[in-house]
Amino acid sequence: MEVPATASGDGDRTDGGAGGGGWFARTPGGAASVPAPRNGHESASRSVPPRHHPQEPPAPREDTSDAALLRRTMAEIEPIADTVTSYFYALLFLRHPALRALFPAAMDTQRDRLFKALLTAATHADDPVTLTTYLTHLGRGHRKYGTRPEHYPAVGEALIGALGRYAPSTWGPRTEAAWIGAYTTISQVMIDAATADELHAPAWWQAEVVAHDMRTKDIAVVTVRPDQPYPFLAGQYTALETPWWPRVWRHYSFASAPRSDGLLSFHVKAVPAGWVSNALVHRARRGDVLRLGPPTGSMTVDHTTDSGLLCLGGGTGIAPIKALVEDVVQHGRRRTVDVFYGARRNDDLYDFETMLRLQQTHSWLSVRPVVDDGPAGLSGGLPEAVREYGAWHTHDVYLSGPPGMIRRGVDTMLGMGVPSHRIRHDSIEGLVGATT
Repeated sequence: MEVPATASGDGDRTDGGAGGGGWFARTPGGAASVPAPRNGHESASRSVPPRHHPQEPPAPREDTSDAALLRRTMAEIEPIADTVTSYFYALLFLRHPALRALFPAAMDTQRDRLFKALLTAATHADDPVTLTTYLTHLGRGHRKYGTRPEHYPAVGEALIGALGRYAPSTWGPRTEAAWIGAYTTISQVMIDAATADELHAPAWWQAEVVAHDMRTKDIAVVTVRPDQPYPFLAGQYTALETPWWPRVWRHYSFASAPRSDGLLSFHVKAVPAGWVSNALVHRARRGDVLRLGPPTGSMTVDHTTDSGLLCLGGGTGIAPIKALVEDVVQHGRRRTVDVFYGARRNDDLYDFETMLRLQQTHSWLSVRPVVDDGPAGLSGGLPEAVREYGAWHTHDVYLSGPPGMIRRGVDTMLGMGVPSHRIRHDSIEGLVGATT
């Protein structure tokens, strides 16, 4: 998160005027007195001309708004975030042991997710639109953990306790009041969102595995059938839990647009130490039952325009890109779609044949492979390869893949003149099957 590099005390000010020991000293009456001669050869009665100093500008007024106080606290705890996070959970479970059951057995899979979410929300305290959007998704998503309204005060108590202990330079009555006010707003928005969602959607969906297709030694396409209708949009993603790791949820994008048979597909790559990804790739079989959280994400197609689409999919990030292409097909509007499919090696282009079949069927679609190592396709990094193909400033740009690729892609697109409002991707923290 972006936070100030320094932090000052809670509402404290330092005097911006001249201190003692300078050329002029202050008398008790406040008038400037002439210092005694410094050279023994000078007469004490000799007139000493006054020195003229340019008037110093007044010190800038310190921002004491609630948002500024929140940012200072976060700046102070940022270097010791792991310690603060550990203390937060220790307080929560010590004072409210019943809440431990809502979290995974191994907390290293959870780490700072809840704590980071609270801090992320606080960074938008002065942006109610962004804050409400973020918290609405968060409140809906937390239903799958079994979170209830009565749990929020306990979390707030632990949050204030951890911040108060590890942010001594910025903590004080005003800062504490600012955090209590922020958390009250945060929790109420989340509670309201969960309550509204409860009226028309379950906390989670049961989904049976009906197909498991190994594409490479560590990538599988997993298809499931939800136990009840599951509404979503192409380009969105969901949280998924396996029976082997209860309460451990990981994000995966839908690999197709909504289908008439109601089936959902996910592209999963097993990564080292990835509990959920390894279970889905190497352990899941037909008949196994998974759990799905609600759909989320805003990387969706605007069908009210005819703007061209530029889609960059790296690795299993090609899954939501394929879903977007199918979405354009289903809506029947003719618009150009350029897909750049990136991988480290040719063998990693596991879904390239599917994309080629789509290209052969639809003249408005162009698919280009970008391989870091190998003779086929374009070479070099995925975002950089796009530079070779003209201007994209009139296109809507979609990015999906590893966090580093998305960051480079955003920088590349902005550097090529693409307006920021045309660049769409999932948040870096909640990417497609991002880590485990």
